Amino acid sequence: MGRFEAADGGTLFLDEIGEVSLATQVKLLRFLETKAIERIGSMKLIPLDVRLVAATNKNLDQMVKEGTFREDLFFRLNVVRITVPPLRDHPEDVPLLLDHYLKIFSEENNAPPLGIEPGAMRRLQSYAWPGNVRELRNFVENAVVLHRGGKLTEFDLEPKYRGEAAPAGETSPPRPAVAANPLSMEENEKRLLREALVKARGNRTRAAGFMGISRRTLHRKLAQWPELDVIDR
Repeated sequence: MGRFEAADGGTLFLDEIGEVSLATQVKLLRFLETKAIERIGSMKLIPLDVRLVAATNKNLDQMVKEGTFREDLFFRLNVVRITVPPLRDHPEDVPLLLDHYLKIFSEENNAPPLGIEPGAMRRLQSYAWPGNVRELRNFVENAVVLHRGGKLTEFDLEPKYRGEAAPAGETSPPRPAVAANPLSMEENEKRLLREALVKARGNRTRAAGFMGISRRTLHRKLAQWPELDVIDR
């Protein structure tokens, strides 16, 4: 018994429908037209009552124009169309989703609750989340496993989450002139490193993790700024 037959009387969800081959598209179209299947090696039609729900992150209209997706199949599937906006268009949903997955992964990993400080929350809400909810889910699982409770600060976040990248489709604003000043950039990096060392109580491995850099890179920075290497040790 295959997936279609097993779904008789119910719903079959076809994810990433835009990835299926043209040969498979023909089979799907045949099912939608006949409401029946044939088992491999059989000539007997098996009528089925199955509702199909398909999802894709591709532009099927464009694929039809390019000839990579059958127009007749597209029209048969496109009965009720629901467009799900990307997470970057709904930053107000980020705290709700973070709270939801924090509870789930804390229970799964038998870990104490992990809180998120306001500064970190602001960074996460301004992040574009190109991988949408799946990326956010993986972020939370990683945070719960690595931090084992406490508070997540903005200095615990990887550099990509701390950036000020503009959402896709928008033009990034010009960088302020101070960003081109090597001294200002150096002082800013020293400040971040100092705060990471204070938070890690001088533990170099943890400080490197807070900064999102390797321990080797941290050693190189401390050799460059030896005055930081005495913090809380």
